Amino acid sequence: MMNNIEFCLVDSLEKVFSTDTPTKLEWKDVTLFQQEQYSFQLAYRCAGEEKQKVSIKISTDDTIKRSLSKVKSVPSDLPAYPDRHDESYLSIAPGLFPDLLEPISEGEIELEVEGWNAIWIDIQPNLVANGEKAVIVQIANEADQILFKETLNIHVIPHSLPEQKLIHTEWFHADCLADYYQVKVFSDEHWRTIENFIETASENGINMILTPVFTPPLDTKVGGERTTVQLVQISLTDNEYDFDYSLLKKWLEICRRSNVKYIEIAHLFTQWGAEFTPKIMVMENGKLTQKFGWNVNADSEEYQVFLQAFLPSLTAFLKENWEQKNIYFHISDEPTENYFETYSKAKEIAEPYLKDFTIIDALSDYSFFEKGIVKKPVVASDHIQPFIDHHVPNLWTYYCCSQNREVSNRFMAMPSYRNRIIATQLFKYDIEGFLHWGYNFYNSQYSIEPIDPYLVTDAKKAFPSGDPFLVYPGKNGEALPSIRLRVFYQALQDLRAFQWLAELKGKQYVMDIIDKNEKITFTEYPKEGTFIFEIRKEINRAIEEAILNRV
Repeated sequence: MMNNIEFCLVDSLEKVFSTDTPTKLEWKDVTLFQQEQYSFQLAYRCAGEEKQKVSIKISTDDTIKRSLSKVKSVPSDLPAYPDRHDESYLSIAPGLFPDLLEPISEGEIELEVEGWNAIWIDIQPNLVANGEKAVIVQIANEADQILFKETLNIHVIPHSLPEQKLIHTEWFHADCLADYYQVKVFSDEHWRTIENFIETASENGINMILTPVFTPPLDTKVGGERTTVQLVQISLTDNEYDFDYSLLKKWLEICRRSNVKYIEIAHLFTQWGAEFTPKIMVMENGKLTQKFGWNVNADSEEYQVFLQAFLPSLTAFLKENWEQKNIYFHISDEPTENYFETYSKAKEIAEPYLKDFTIIDALSDYSFFEKGIVKKPVVASDHIQPFIDHHVPNLWTYYCCSQNREVSNRFMAMPSYRNRIIATQLFKYDIEGFLHWGYNFYNSQYSIEPIDPYLVTDAKKAFPSGDPFLVYPGKNGEALPSIRLRVFYQALQDLRAFQWLAELKGKQYVMDIIDKNEKITFTEYPKEGTFIFEIRKEINRAIEEAILNRV
């Protein structure tokens, strides 16, 4: 401690709260692959009431990319459901939670004075990095006196992790971007922001994008509506539909530029039962009108006639503009046993036009799969065991606000190990895809009104903070990351490493490392972060040895 300022390095799974002294980084030696992202934090406590200025410098050679962010705390009125939580939360009391990563540059910064705070540091070896590297973190005051200096030793393995196999979608809400920035839908400014947010998604392992051919019928109050974001322009003349795909083509071009591999088409029927039709705008007799929505039944003749025209046209366009096997469709989100009949009927209407494509839907009830109603289920992580027990192949999983006990999740009030541990589970059970509903949902529940995500992080006390969105809207239309986004991406890197070693030495070899001390299931796993760093170190060492022995 010097000049009334205390510093220490902490790992990426530590959440630094103002009132709690953080745990110091236990190790200073790290093994990374080329292009692998690694994060750690510089925690500090600045005594006194006046903010002090210091300079921060990260010294390393030019093969190591580095970036800095201030960890900003955001308010939560609902960190956890009062009657639905377990013991593995950091807090269940409303308050401030460290989450937002606000980019800063090296050089002069102003330190916060309210208790403990943190600066987030990302490093990433490039494609020519190799061998031993030193990353030196140095803090100096305005008189150039060194206040803190510590070194992290990096061993860079001269290989990159294999490409991500997991299909990963975080539902993209284009309407929320138009609403937050108050720009016209599909104006140049809206498109620029959309591309920024898709790029950030792709950079963080999100390789599938929800595509609003019409406004997605998701989290919308019955009888209400969301801001129209309809990529397919539709006209109706003399009872014949015509479809303009120019906006959809532009969307796909953005996805392609951003290295997105998969697209999923917005749901063809309303959420929680497939009883009604999505909001669809149609130009009819020279006037743009809402032809479909809550007032039209899902099995109406009118909608069936529309789908009979639309789906063959849409699928023909998609086949010409995207790889067919990487296009996914939805019927309706989260059907329950009360809606067997309506969901089955909706699927019966749409499926004949989608035989060349994969249909996926999120659900919790095994009977939907057992009866053949949903052939490719996306299963809630706390209801997945029956599917595993029945050896359902190529499973997908998801979690949301309801997965609030025992299983992995990423609420702000949860420790970050609970976010990152999912890599071990995805690997063990050969999970093919992961879905989450909230990449950037900046509305209250049921989309009754837009919210400011810097002030409201729980959709107005509907979902635990951390569930509705992963990124924050920056001042210039850029997507600002959260701790949760970074940690989940590093879980995806873990998964890529596990899969690579499995190719080199067999899956059981990897499981012997992961399952060595404690059984891993979706509900059972070590309740601490050191385990994750230790198994990655062992996995990396085994990969390096296997590569050397293969040469």
